[in-house]
Amino acid sequence: MTRQEIENQLLTLSPSDKAEMVQSLTKTLNMSGKGITKTLGVCGGKACIAGTRIAVWLLVEAQQLGISEAQLLQDYSHITAADLVNAWSYADAYPEEIAAAIRVNNEA
Repeated sequence: MTRQEIENQLLTLSPSDKAEMVQSLTKTLNMSGKGITKTLGVCGGKACIAGTRIAVWLLVEAQQLGISEAQLLQDYSHITAADLVNAWSYADAYPEEIAAAIRVNNEA
C-alpha cells in the first residue's frame, strides 16, 4: 500500500478514529518517554512531565477514572498533547511503576 493510499483511507475516518491514529503513530515515535523526568525531591522522585510537578501516575489515574485528554489539557493548561503522549508512552513502558505509585497514593 502506498503512502497516498493510506492517507486517503485515513481521511475517511471519523474525527475520533483519526485522533486515535495520530496518538498511536506518535507513540511509536516517542517510545523513549522523552519529556519525562525523575528528580530527587520533586514529587517524591516519581516520573513527571519535564519542567512540571505533574506526575505521570496522576495523569494515568485520571485517565482510568474517565477524564478525557481534552479535559486534562484544559485542567493543566501548561502541558501539551505531546506531553500526554510522552506520559502514556512512559506508562506503557513502566506499568508496574505507575501501578505502584497509584496504589501508594490511594493508600495514603
